[in-house]
Amino acid sequence: MAKKLIKREENYSQWYNDLVITADLAENSAVRGSMVIKPYGYSIWEKMQAALDKKFKDTGHSNAYFPLFIPKSFFSKEASHVEGFAKECAVVTHYRLKKDEVNGGIIVDPDAKLEEELIVRPTSETIIWNTYRNWIQSYRDLPILVNQWANVVRWEMRTRLFLRTAEFLWQEGHTAHATKNEAIEETERMINVYADFAENWMALPVMKGSKSENERFAGALETYAIEALMQDGKALQAGTSHFLGQNFAKAFDVKFADKKGKLEYVWATSWGVSTRLMGALVMAHSDDNGLVIPPKLAPIQVVIVPIYKGEEQLSQISEKVNIIKKNLEAKGISVKFDDRDTQKPGWKFAEYELKGVPVRIAIGPRDIENNTVEIARRDTLEKETKSQDGIENYIEELLVKIQENIYQKALKFRENNTFKADTYDEFKDIIENKGGFVLAHWDGTPETEQKIKEETKATIRIIPLDAEEEKGECIYSGKPSNKRVVFAKAY
Repeated sequence: MAKKLIKREENYSQWYNDLVITADLAENSAVRGSMVIKPYGYSIWEKMQAALDKKFKDTGHSNAYFPLFIPKSFFSKEASHVEGFAKECAVVTHYRLKKDEVNGGIIVDPDAKLEEELIVRPTSETIIWNTYRNWIQSYRDLPILVNQWANVVRWEMRTRLFLRTAEFLWQEGHTAHATKNEAIEETERMINVYADFAENWMALPVMKGSKSENERFAGALETYAIEALMQDGKALQAGTSHFLGQNFAKAFDVKFADKKGKLEYVWATSWGVSTRLMGALVMAHSDDNGLVIPPKLAPIQVVIVPIYKGEEQLSQISEKVNIIKKNLEAKGISVKFDDRDTQKPGWKFAEYELKGVPVRIAIGPRDIENNTVEIARRDTLEKETKSQDGIENYIEELLVKIQENIYQKALKFRENNTFKADTYDEFKDIIENKGGFVLAHWDGTPETEQKIKEETKATIRIIPLDAEEEKGECIYSGKPSNKRVVFAKAY
C-alpha cells in the first residue's frame, strides 16, 4: 500500500500534494509547472464535464472550438485585457528547428521567425471576438451562446497540482447579445449554474457575489464569482462569470443592425471553471485517510471486495456478487467487483478508502450462509451488516444520504469559520489566527483594499449579492460603509 498520509493539522499543504499523487489523481510532468492528469483523476473531471455540459446545453448553449494560437496584435486591442495577462503569456516566435552544424544537437532555425508572434491561449476573448465580427451582421444573428472545452496556458511561476499550473483544462463560455440587460441576465444566469453545480454535485457550499475592482477579470465591467472555504481556512475561487459590456465589441469592431437598421455595438459575456475544481473537491472534503468523493462525481460509487480462501469460495461469492452488481448497475450506479488475487482484502479496503469510493461492500463465506453483506461508508467510516435482499434499494438511498452528509459537513465547517469583524485589530487577529471568511465593512476604494492585502494578505473575495444593508465604518479607513463584504486569504 502507498505511504501513509501526513495529517492535515501537521502540514496541510503537504497533505494535499501527497494525497493528489498517492490517490492517483495527477502527478508533475517533465514540463515545468505542468501536470499529468492520471486516469482516475481524469475520470472525476469527465464526470464534472458531463454534468456541466448538460447544464450549458439546457440553458441554450452550444460547444465550438477556437484556435490555441492568438496573434499578438489581438491582445493590444483591449488595453486592460492585455495588461491583465501580459506577465502570464507564452509566446511562439519561430516555427522550425534545425540541426546545429557547429555544436551538434537541435537549435531554433533563425530563418524561421514568424512575421507576427503568436500567444498561446491564456483565455480566448480576443480570438473569439475577432471571429464573431464575421458571424454578426444584424439582430437576427443574436444572441450567440457558445462554450468551448479547451486547455489554456498561463505561465505561472509558483505552481501546485490542480490549483495553479502553467497549463490547465477548463471551459470558457463566450456570448454575444443585442442588449445590455440580456448580457447581464446571462452573466447572472451562469454564476447561478456554477453555484448549483458546486452545491448539488460537488457537495460544496459556495458564496455568490461580485468582485471588487482590484479582483475583477481584466477587460470586464463586472465579475461575479462563487467562493468556497477550504479546510485550512483559505478561500478558493470556484467559478467566475463576467459582464464584458461592449469593450471587446468595440476593440474588434463587432456591430449589428438593430430592427430599425441602426448600427450598434454588441454586448458580451464570458464565464468559466477549470480543473481547479478538482483541487477544491480534494481540499473541501477529504480527510487524513484519503479522498472523500461525493457519490455524484465518484468514478466508482460502490466497490465490492470478496473475502475468501480458494477458488471454490470465490466462485460461490462471485455468483452472489454478480447478481448484486447487475441490480445496482440497473439503477445507474457504477460498481467495481475487485476479485484480484494479487492483494489481500485489508489492502483493498485501504486502497478504496484512500481513493474515496463512497460505499464499500465486503462479502465472505459467512455472508453467503447468512444472506448478508457488510457495508462501509467512506464519509463516516461506519460499517453495518445488511441483508442481500433488496440491497440495491438500500445502496441507492445510502448514496443520496452520503451526498447530503458531505455537503452538510462542509456547510457546518463554513458556518463555524465565518466571522464578523468591526475593528482592524479584530480583523487582523481573525485572519492571522483563525482564517476563514471575515465579514467586514469596507469603504469601497481600491486603495484601501490594496493596503489591507499588503498588510494581512487577505483580499475581498466577494461583495455578496444578497448582502443586507447595514450602516457601519470601514475597518481600515473609518469611512462610511453600507454593507459588509467577504474577506479571506485565498488560493
